[in-house]
Amino acid sequence: MRPLRILTWQAHGNYLHALSQLPHQFYLMTDRDSPGHGWPSRSNIRPLPASKANAGQFDCILFHRREHYLDEQHRYLTEAQRRLPRIYVEHAAPGKHAGGRRHPVDDPDVLLVHVTAYNALMWDNGQQTIRIIDQGVMPSPGSEYGGDRPCGVMLGNTLWSHSSRRSGNDIYRRLCQRIPLEVIPTRCRAFAGDDYPLCRLPASATRYRFLFHPGHDHTLDPGVIAGMMSGMPVIGLATGAMASVIQNGISGYVDTDIDKLAAHMQELLDNPPYAFALGRGAQRRARECFGMPRFLADWNAALDSVTDLRAKPCTD
Repeated sequence: MRPLRILTWQAHGNYLHALSQLPHQFYLMTDRDSPGHGWPSRSNIRPLPASKANAGQFDCILFHRREHYLDEQHRYLTEAQRRLPRIYVEHAAPGKHAGGRRHPVDDPDVLLVHVTAYNALMWDNGQQTIRIIDQGVMPSPGSEYGGDRPCGVMLGNTLWSHSSRRSGNDIYRRLCQRIPLEVIPTRCRAFAGDDYPLCRLPASATRYRFLFHPGHDHTLDPGVIAGMMSGMPVIGLATGAMASVIQNGISGYVDTDIDKLAAHMQELLDNPPYAFALGRGAQRRARECFGMPRFLADWNAALDSVTDLRAKPCTD
């Protein structure tokens, strides 16, 4: 496949960094005229002021948010550019009225890519052509599971303590009265270094016996993937994408019964060798599902499917 010129937007820095591992040139539409404003610093990512986008030559347009698709392409791109091969990446499941919410993309010429099978299931995709491309990450060095601390850990950001039930803080507060659990605040930057397209797992987190993720969110949390990559067993709710990623008795446990979750946690606290065995299973699962070779192959196939390599790129 020949190198492509892809116009895109800054939406998810970690995801953009993962995409930049592809052998293509990305033009990042921005309202700034100078580089270095939070996107990955890589030679194949070039900032492009929106005011100059209509003069650019591209092979494909890659959307990440509805404002890109519904508004900005019409505001900044020419009619001919808007006829180029286009892909919309949907990073989230629908919020309210999940299962019956129609996706904003309604154009048979646009490929709709979902980052989890659960997200694809929950959206009403109409007659769109869809693909499912799971996230791609690389393990972060220095974050190997130790598990010597007889306690579970939750990864939370600085706003977690003030968030709603959706983040699972109500479940955490119930369980921490029965099981030793702690929260490690984390701050995810727009990207996490040139080699690791995912927020790094804090080194201190890997000392805990297991990772607990009580969030009600449908989309898979990147912290869960980071924990699995490090070799940590994961315990969480059997909701959304978690139900298909975590295999009970192999890589951790998921359930909707709080009492059962507490029992599984206690089992891992009482049996460190078993926790290590589950952690190894979690690591194998993460490398299988979220390894970069699979991610890059899936994306090259998606780009190949929408790009007519015989066509000339738009020049007007």
